[in-house]
Amino acid sequence: MSTFPSQVKIVEVGPRDGLQNEKQLISADDKIALIDQLTDAGLSYIESGSFVSPKWVPQMATSTAVLTGIARKSGVTYAALTPNIKGYDAAIAANADEVAIFAAASEGFSQKNINCSIDESIERFAPIIAAAKQANIKVRGYVSCVVGCPYDGEIAPEQVAKVAEKLHNMGCYEISLGDTIGVGTAASVQKMLQAVMAKVPREHLAVHFHDTYGQALTNIYTALQNGISVVDSAVAGLGGCPYAKGASGNVATEDVVYLLHGLGITTGIDFNKLLKAGWFISDILGKAPISKVSNAYRAQHKPYIEE
Repeated sequence: MSTFPSQVKIVEVGPRDGLQNEKQLISADDKIALIDQLTDAGLSYIESGSFVSPKWVPQMATSTAVLTGIARKSGVTYAALTPNIKGYDAAIAANADEVAIFAAASEGFSQKNINCSIDESIERFAPIIAAAKQANIKVRGYVSCVVGCPYDGEIAPEQVAKVAEKLHNMGCYEISLGDTIGVGTAASVQKMLQAVMAKVPREHLAVHFHDTYGQALTNIYTALQNGISVVDSAVAGLGGCPYAKGASGNVATEDVVYLLHGLGITTGIDFNKLLKAGWFISDILGKAPISKVSNAYRAQHKPYIEE
């Protein structure tokens, strides 16, 4: 128990990474209501939108309206994903507190996803980093496919460490390590983390697990044992996995918080309000949350929670 961090920051990615994989278009007003509920539940970091071409990600076309419409709370970071300088400028114009950039640990994924090599993708981020530094805006970096890739298969831990180190050296204050297709296990995640922590200090690392194979909580537990204190998750388990038909995507925030609170780890999150936020967006989508904890509470404790 002594190896666990005493406090963990949850990076809520549901409004961006979660909703962008949902086929049903959600209105800006409903996204704003979701983010406001997550703020009220005590989430201190909410990824609120993405400034990519609406042609490629129609769900994110409302990002400006969302970021300018939310009820901002002091101490809460409202961030946006920005793949290029045009997206960065739009995010800053919409008052995003932070921006995020993304690279892959897999050459195959990089080529298929953004049509360039890993090194080329990182070079493209230089103008964003420079502009953000001048404006005193923090930049978070994502590394996708840190354990496995739908095109290249198993990814060497040293390759993940190399990409993470490049982003860190460029100026990303935090690197989120993403198991994009959810194939990681406790053993493979441990090897990957050891390799990355040899290059990037653990206090600058976060983990982002998908639950495609049901291993996300186990992998988060492994990260906690390694002293990682930042975990990405999506309320209600929003977002499927585009590389595994019918599979779940992001690990549910409700399940992560239940795990953390059970370990005596502080999150600052009001669990009942978090549950309600998950039910709100799930009802709009017309489906049950992809969260075992949420569904269990809704079945057993709903009258108590809604009093």
